[in-house]
Amino acid sequence: VNRDATAAMQLCSEDDIVDGLYDQVYRELLTFMLEDPKTITRATRLIWVAHNLERCADRVTNICERTVYAVTGKIESKHASSYGVVPLP
Repeated sequence: VNRDATAAMQLCSEDDIVDGLYDQVYRELLTFMLEDPKTITRATRLIWVAHNLERCADRVTNICERTVYAVTGKIESKHASSYGVVPLP
């Protein structure tokens, strides 16, 4: 994101889209497995792929949050409060 805090924050906001897609893929593959047990092996592998892609998006979000901090000095994290991080006034 080239030290662009605005672009970094925009990219962070798109993580929720990836999370939603992962949830959708998970539900659909779970349905396939319940309907046809022969699909369990393939569907499980696809769930693992989807999980890893979702984790990649989480890591990109972390990089973007650190970029924002490096550029602005502000902690901008959708998870900051869950980590016990409180932005300074």
